[in-house]
Order: sequence, then structure tokens, then C-alpha cells
Amino acid sequence: MSEREGGGNRMLERVAAILDAVETGPASASGIARRTELSVSTVHRLALSMTEFEFLRRDSDGRFRRGARFVRSALENAAMPILTELRDDTGETSQLWVRRGQDRLCLATVDSTHTLRATLPTGTRQPLPAGSAGRLLADEEEARTQIDRHGWVESMGRRTPGLGSVSAPVTVAGELVGAVCVAVPLARVEDSPGADFGERTVRAAIRLGDAMETIGLP
Repeated sequence: MSEREGGGNRMLERVAAILDAVETGPASASGIARRTELSVSTVHRLALSMTEFEFLRRDSDGRFRRGARFVRSALENAAMPILTELRDDTGETSQLWVRRGQDRLCLATVDSTHTLRATLPTGTRQPLPAGSAGRLLADEEEARTQIDRHGWVESMGRRTPGLGSVSAPVTVAGELVGAVCVAVPLARVEDSPGADFGERTVRAAIRLGDAMETIGLP
């Protein structure tokens, strides 16, 4: 094995050790150092680099925990059966959106079986605050008011004419991690997206948050 390969392996071993150290919960650099027997300076340097690549994230108190790369995977896996049930219950496209910088990213979607349907493929990005999920993830004041009043945020033709949506926040340990959204052609809306589908969207979002709490993320 070359010296370069050996150095790469040592780096991977240290990265793996740090990830193992935060598996059971957040920890400071010194706490990780104690768990891994690495120096505090090494842990701090590597942890900051891992944060840049979303393997870790840093809390406001300076502790490190598993980052968005792990949360995305866990969210997607936990969301699919919940979104499928929500689609079957409402008959409409059900999605999970997360914030990525100044955009929102469609992490998972289960399309309506109707010929006329609202649909965007997984991986689609939309600028904030477009749509009900965008308004929710952008933390608009009007969106906060709707959540406080109803538990959901709705949008009618604001992003795409003829389409509406209602979204509810997915929270874990009090932190917003995503938005469950039901998207529907306005031609099938009886009252409004929120009135028609809001309660069911909220229940799905709560279930997803509870599922994430159970597996210890984020």
C-alpha cells in the first residue's frame, strides 16, 4: 500500500470514528475526542470539514450531530409509505420538500393516479418562497400565521395557474426539517386546498416527524 493510500485510509477511519461518536446524539469536539481517542484539534478540524459537506451539522451550542446527508436518506425512507397513504386518502399528489439554501428540493413524491394531476419529479428544485411548501420553508410571516391558526399553509395558483397546494411542517425535536405537501389541480378543489386536505396533510406531517424522532434523527 502506498503512503498516499495509507493516509487516505487513516482519514476515512477518523471520519468513520467521528460519525460513530455522534450516532447516539450530539457531542462537542472535546466529547467526540474522548469517545474516539483523537485529539481535540483533529476532531475540530475534521468535524468542520464534514459540516461543509453535510455529513455533520453544528448546533447553536457548538455540538456536532449527523448532518443533512443522513437526514435526507432517513426522511425519504420514512416518508414514502406515509406519502403513499396520504395520496391514497386524498387522491392527489403527495410530496416531501426540504430547504436547500434559497431553494426547496422535492425529496420524495407519490403522484396522483388522475390523468389531470400536479406532478414534479423527485429532485426538482423551486425557488423560495414559491408555493405553499416554499412559503412554509421560507418561514414567511403569513405562513406562520396560517400554521398557528390551522396547522397548515395553502397556496392557490400563486406558483402555477390552475394548481393549488397545502403543506404542513415536519418537525423533529422542535426543529423544522421539511414540509409535507398535497398538490392538486384547482378544478378538483371544492373549497380550498387547506379546507379540503389540510387536516390529512397535518396528520401525515406529524406521523413523519414522530417516525424521525423514533429513529433518533436529526
